[in-house]
Amino acid sequence: MQTPYPLGKLPSDHLARLLADHAPSDPRVVLGPGIGRDAAVIDFGDKYVIAKTDPITFASDEIGWYAVHVNANDVACTGATPRWFLATLLLPQRQTTPSLVDAIFDQIADACHELGIALVGGHTEITHGLDRPIVVGCMLGEVSPDRLVRPDGARPGDALLVTKGIAVEGTAIIAREINGLSGLNGLDRDFLERCRGFLHEPGISVVRDARVATAAGQVHAMHDPTEGGLATGLLELAEAAGVGLEVEEDAIPILLETRDLCTRLGLDPLGLIASGALLLAVAQEDADTVLSALKEAGIAAAHIGQVVERKRGVVLQSGTGARPIPHFELDEIARLFE
Repeated sequence: MQTPYPLGKLPSDHLARLLADHAPSDPRVVLGPGIGRDAAVIDFGDKYVIAKTDPITFASDEIGWYAVHVNANDVACTGATPRWFLATLLLPQRQTTPSLVDAIFDQIADACHELGIALVGGHTEITHGLDRPIVVGCMLGEVSPDRLVRPDGARPGDALLVTKGIAVEGTAIIAREINGLSGLNGLDRDFLERCRGFLHEPGISVVRDARVATAAGQVHAMHDPTEGGLATGLLELAEAAGVGLEVEEDAIPILLETRDLCTRLGLDPLGLIASGALLLAVAQEDADTVLSALKEAGIAAAHIGQVVERKRGVVLQSGTGARPIPHFELDEIARLFE
């Protein structure tokens, strides 16, 4: 009897096999599916069209807002501008009211308006067997071929940067979605409201982060760390490019609120869903320029390590030595939902 998989992403070895077995044959596909590749790139002549799809399953509060931003993030990580959005809404049978549907559409519309994106289609239905709404988004964008940033573009010698801090999304979801946890007893209302507000400030969008960084210097790869947190994002970046990474553990900017919540709940912030932080591999000579441009734009950023040869592995370095970056079979927030 086969053991069922846990919540979260399909194991990477199984997914890699499936993607290899079903690789696209269309020559216009510049970049198809693969581990660490979060968006497809299709040649449309003088423009590349970027296509991305992602569902929102952990969050229910402001789910429409999440759906737009997490899909826009992955389009922006290719250096592209997000343009068009389609949304599939799957709604629970006994909980769906007109006001719920209106609220989700308003959230989608507000997020699209903020980013200059057009809502161009989708599908909405009330579905058997659900206990919460699910929104599956599809985002399309465009970029000039000479401005494309490939997810497999990191190269040895590059500086590793990360914006804002971790884990913006995970902190917001814990404060918004998971009630009654004993570890949260004693936290004051202002602290929890601040955590809930992370959805908007510092915010889960990295579209502006990517635009500022790519305008300032040579960005060879970008990645939006989502499920499995920064640790999984680093592993995916390395896998996509066939490189190793050396990361300074003490340089990783862990938000104070995130650290407090994780300590109380026994979670590792490195494995907590982390949209809102942009991971970048930048030409070493341009690292300071990119960091300065982000700072001038009001976006916090930190230099956390470097890209190295693959044989050196993906490691965290600290005062006590080096250790492999932890691998999270299950996002830390999924453990709370279980």
